[in-house]
Amino acid sequence: MQRTRTWRRQQGRKHGKINTVQSPVFKPEKNWKLLYGRAEKLKRACQLGMSYPVRSTRQLLDQG
Repeated sequence: MQRTRTWRRQQGRKHGKINTVQSPVFKPEKNWKLLYGRAEKLKRACQLGMSYPVRSTRQLLDQG
């Protein structure tokens, strides 16, 4: 008998909550408004592939 991942999960369900998969305790914020610090917003924007802070065309032209 091979003890694969499926077998281990089944045993965990069968014998109670000792060996079951635990849900993650920390979930990052999904709502953009609820992110507090600038560093957190920059990190989240990088994850989403967005540019932050949002700059107007005029600001981008003045910068470069």
